[in-house]
Amino acid sequence: MAKEISQVVESRKILADIRKGAFAPVYLLMGDEPYYIDQITDALVKHVVPEDDRDFNLVTLYGKDTDVVSVIAACQQYPFMSDRKLVMLKEAQTLQQAKVQLEELADYVAHPTDGNVLVVAFKGDSLNGNGRLMKMAAKAGAVIFKSQRLYDYQLDEVIRSYCTANRLGIDDKAMEMLKEYLGTSLSKLFGEIEKLRVAEGKGMARITPEMIEKNIGMSKDYNNYELCHSLAVRDYDRCMRIVKYFASNPKQNPVVVTVGTLFSFFQKLFIGNMTKDKSEKNLMAVMELNKPVIFRKDYMPGLRNYTAGQSARIISMLRELDIKSKGIGSNQNEYELLTETIFGIFAAR
Repeated sequence: MAKEISQVVESRKILADIRKGAFAPVYLLMGDEPYYIDQITDALVKHVVPEDDRDFNLVTLYGKDTDVVSVIAACQQYPFMSDRKLVMLKEAQTLQQAKVQLEELADYVAHPTDGNVLVVAFKGDSLNGNGRLMKMAAKAGAVIFKSQRLYDYQLDEVIRSYCTANRLGIDDKAMEMLKEYLGTSLSKLFGEIEKLRVAEGKGMARITPEMIEKNIGMSKDYNNYELCHSLAVRDYDRCMRIVKYFASNPKQNPVVVTVGTLFSFFQKLFIGNMTKDKSEKNLMAVMELNKPVIFRKDYMPGLRNYTAGQSARIISMLRELDIKSKGIGSNQNEYELLTETIFGIFAAR
């Protein structure tokens, strides 16, 4: 889990330095996970320039409305009756030929103006690591931070850490429900946790499936997590009840999300069945699972009940379902297609 741990630790260190007033002259923030980028930019706005001085010493530019020449011009002007000036280039990825233009910042980054802090927020991608800008930034002691989107299996520790920092516990099932409903966006995940805290009040000590069902609208009994479990233990009747519930609540249960969840589940079963070392520790590692309780509850029965060949055929069925559910080669309702696919999974030999 090196990526998510280093990312969290690095962002915390950057934030701690900002709060102490230890500012770098340049911050290059990039990547496809906006949460940490927004955290750092918000902290810089709060701490670099006192609120009373922001009319003169906070310059916010947006990529689609500016160019690098204007950014450099703003950076070269000294603070007005203040020790520091903050120049923010937000949505830098929307500059025309953004990566090419941003290379023109290299000379300024090598010799920044005293007292000024430049922030470049480049979301959705990373700057060219071999470009002159990044090389100059590294030499000049700039802060270079890459905020990468996490995979599903990497989220648990980050979510749990966030909850712990806010003096909250969280049930494993509640965590799975949040991930299923919201995906891997930390901004959405942490935003919903904050909404739960507001809705439940100060006495809230633990996030439970019942809270998520009540406040977010996702059923604790009828969701993709429970569908995978029902498939793992080959409970056909319960699978059909879940699919029927999905069909009656389509906005909360889009088939495209279900297909992705099932694909990931059977892909892991295929990998597990193809692995020679069947020890729990090794299987969890190769299947990219980090919760023994989930492995034992869902994946162990899945490995017993589906061979590698069956998993491969089911993956093929799910690919076909994905195509047909998007209206390609079929006029059937997507939930009817899902029902057929579930039947096919149980019939797979």
